[in-house]
Amino acid sequence: MDSKQRKGTSNRRKQRHLKSVAIPTTLGTSKYRSKFEAGVAASLNERRVPFQYETLTLDYVIEAKYTPDFILPNGVIIETKGRLLKEDRRKMIAVKKQHPELDIRFVFQNGNDKISRAKRSVTYGQWATRHGFKWSSGFIPNSWYST
Repeated sequence: MDSKQRKGTSNRRKQRHLKSVAIPTTLGTSKYRSKFEAGVAASLNERRVPFQYETLTLDYVIEAKYTPDFILPNGVIIETKGRLLKEDRRKMIAVKKQHPELDIRFVFQNGNDKISRAKRSVTYGQWATRHGFKWSSGFIPNSWYST
């Protein structure tokens, strides 16, 4: 191993060590979400700059547009999904919150598909029910045309 390879290995070891070590702050000892944050905190401490770490939480709204897949004559909005991605779930919850007067329903290709591969993951249908959406698997029920 040449000197450059050894130096790179040493730096990686320091970075791994940095992640697992709690860095003292002006408020006591904190753990950081990344090696980079821990490094910035260490730099501030070395320069004796007082700071707070993740003590403030701010709400925010992302402005975007939603275009429904289908709108039935009775005003029912149908959103069809083969896959229900995290971004889709977040978007639909935000749309429902900002437009509670709308009747938005899902038709999943398979409502029994799981949201993730985790053993205890919920299905698409369970997610929809939990968040107050009516849903169907595979087709639009006849009862949805007349409501």
